[in-house]
Amino acid sequence: MPVLSLGPEDGLYYEYDAPDGAKPTFVFVNALTGSTGTWQAEIGPSLRAEGFGTLAYNFRGQAESPFKPGIALDEALIVGDLRRLMEEVAPPRPIPVGLSIGGLYAAKAVLGGTDAEGLVLLNTLRRIGPRLAWVNDVMVRAAEVGGIQLLMDFYMPLLLNEGGLEGVRSNFLGTSPYTPLDSAHGHFNLMRHAGGTDWEIAYEKLSLPVLVVSGLQDRVFYDGAVVADLTARLPNATTVEMPNAGHLIPMERPAELTWALKDFATQLG
Repeated sequence: MPVLSLGPEDGLYYEYDAPDGAKPTFVFVNALTGSTGTWQAEIGPSLRAEGFGTLAYNFRGQAESPFKPGIALDEALIVGDLRRLMEEVAPPRPIPVGLSIGGLYAAKAVLGGTDAEGLVLLNTLRRIGPRLAWVNDVMVRAAEVGGIQLLMDFYMPLLLNEGGLEGVRSNFLGTSPYTPLDSAHGHFNLMRHAGGTDWEIAYEKLSLPVLVVSGLQDRVFYDGAVVADLTARLPNATTVEMPNAGHLIPMERPAELTWALKDFATQLG
């Protein structure tokens, strides 16, 4: 698959499949330590089987997307990269689908002028108060001390739905030693700069159709009152609640999410 060159040492790895006829293209925007595999295991193939297009990519600092040493992988860079990718690929009738902070990046790209027919926010809506600011900072500290393995061992019970934990426990908790994450690693760079992200955006200006999907077993980021308040500021929002999902909806409930995406796209006409 191709890499969009952004300079001598920088690029974006992406996977694009054009839609059939006039159907929309879903543009998948990762969470902070995600990858194209989040979307391409089940969701992408299911959507393409019904003629929808898909565009998945990795941020600079994620797998196969190189970045220049010393560059700050911050909000402005990530949003700018998304806008550049969509301009270069020009997917027909794009519908950005962002998981967690990826939804915020997608929304900011749309507010910045990127063309989109709809927008899907998966466990994105939140306010950063003292608790979530602490969570963001301790994630970086955990990675410094024990790498991604320690981070996942600690947070997985809070992010994943109750039933899903039994199936993945054997992949965590002692399967590999805790090793500090190199400060030059892309994931560390992304996490270190994520704390400076501005989460207060002009929701009222997102006039396009927006699908808000919430996993009710997300024990870290989901706050029902906050989600309701921010959704009410969206002029044209539809909501889907998944009681049997946590934060990682694409991995936990891919079939249900695919159905919701297809239904949303169909409602767009």
